[in-house]
Amino acid sequence: MEEVEVKFLNINPETIQKKISDLGGKKIFDKLYRRRIFDYPDLRLDKEGAWIRLRDEGEQITLTFKKRLGLKTHDGTVNDEGMEEVEVIVSNFDATAELLLKIGLKEKRYMENRRIRYQFNGVELDIDFYPQLKPFLEIEAKSWDKIDETINWLGLNPVDKKIFSTNQVYRLNGIEESEYSRITPEEMVKKTK
Repeated sequence: MEEVEVKFLNINPETIQKKISDLGGKKIFDKLYRRRIFDYPDLRLDKEGAWIRLRDEGEQITLTFKKRLGLKTHDGTVNDEGMEEVEVIVSNFDATAELLLKIGLKEKRYMENRRIRYQFNGVELDIDFYPQLKPFLEIEAKSWDKIDETINWLGLNPVDKKIFSTNQVYRLNGIEESEYSRITPEEMVKKTK
């Protein structure tokens, strides 16, 4: 299934939150997400712009296959066409990670980020705080028309929308996230060779 989502980089969180609230958006949560990213030892998923993500969202844990669609570059200078996403809910973060390792996948990275979520008119608006990055806004909806409508309501410039993964946001900021085994608010740990 295609994920319908865009990002707006380097936002002012307070300004965006006020705009959303003024429009009638409802704040859903403010919490820490933790995730583990997996691939095969030969990185065959990465070569196709894909990965397996295990994410603890607090009230639920999801296991997701993600693949960039219409991948043109890895550096984030050009938008992708979209993102394929297949997601299931699992019951245990650590046991699911162990299962993935037992079937031969390897963990590429452990990450944490803070996310503030709002809902407005059937759209999810997430303000994300990742280590070493300026906050950014993700807008996710059921259709591209809904995305465009929300961009217009928020007074954002549609030219500034980005269609790519957080990895590309890191690369745009001169950080090669694949060099790190752990990215958290407290530390960024480089992989050992």
